[in-house]
Amino acid sequence: MQNRTVLGILSLCLGVLVFSLQDPLVKAVSGGYPVTEVMAIRAIVALPILIVLVQANVGLKAVLSKRAGMLTLRAFIQFSSYTVYYLAIAALPLADAVALYFMAPLFIMAMAGPYLGERVSWKTLSTVLIGLVGVLVMVRPGAGVFDWAALLSLGSAFLYGFSQLMARRIGDTESSTVMAFYQNGAYLSGAIAVATVFHLAGITHAAHPSVEFLVRPWIWPTMPDFLKMAACGLVASAGMILLSQAYRMAPANRVATFEYTGILWSPLWGFLFFAEVPRETTVLGAALIIGAGLLALSGGRRRSAAPAAAVTADAVSSEAA
Repeated sequence: MQNRTVLGILSLCLGVLVFSLQDPLVKAVSGGYPVTEVMAIRAIVALPILIVLVQANVGLKAVLSKRAGMLTLRAFIQFSSYTVYYLAIAALPLADAVALYFMAPLFIMAMAGPYLGERVSWKTLSTVLIGLVGVLVMVRPGAGVFDWAALLSLGSAFLYGFSQLMARRIGDTESSTVMAFYQNGAYLSGAIAVATVFHLAGITHAAHPSVEFLVRPWIWPTMPDFLKMAACGLVASAGMILLSQAYRMAPANRVATFEYTGILWSPLWGFLFFAEVPRETTVLGAALIIGAGLLALSGGRRRSAAPAAAVTADAVSSEAA
């Protein structure tokens, strides 16, 4: 069980890194294309990759799951989460949008008990609180980040957290590749449906950047912009599988703290792609978040040395969840 938890944590950290590469790509095209077009192209590129992965992992017949309803619901929750997150990126500085999004681990921690029945220790909660302090230091409340688009990042965090708890619940029978396949289907069908609704309603422009990114009509992309959107499909395929796998393998209240590692990448991408120089508060907040992750990891190692009976009890509890 302990080995599965460690692998789950490593899978999550890598998945968060991979997924973070989408942020600068999406922000780069947010001024000229609608979010629905970006998501549709991303999903089309990812589809053949996911078909191959599903076939290699569990076979395509696994897509016809008895839990298709739960898989579909989770997939559209993920679609809603990432759509509103991308809308936030269009209006907010990249580091601010990402920092607010990283309320997700707190939502996961808060919901893991009532939804999954997992026991959350005070040590785990302490590491989450340290991570939250790091987020607040980076965001600097009152410094102008509270555009209403900030609520989009927070809403996205809540939806993402709940979707990953669902992954933990159904992970005993459903593979991460099947979950990713359903998610990709929701991204494609959801994007087309939303774009169709706004087209039929004749809504094509808005004053706020986030709303404009949502309602803007589709146009034929230039080759450089198409490649950016297509790259999101490659990144999404790997990221969806890694994150789903993480929450299948390990208790949500153990791996959720490591979601915070993703906040370390946004200042780097902001510097490399948008010439944003990290502030002193960004460095301090990152240090707090890294410290929280290391503290959680060291706590997990100490628990692994507990008597066998205790480990067995924890394993039975987790499997029952």
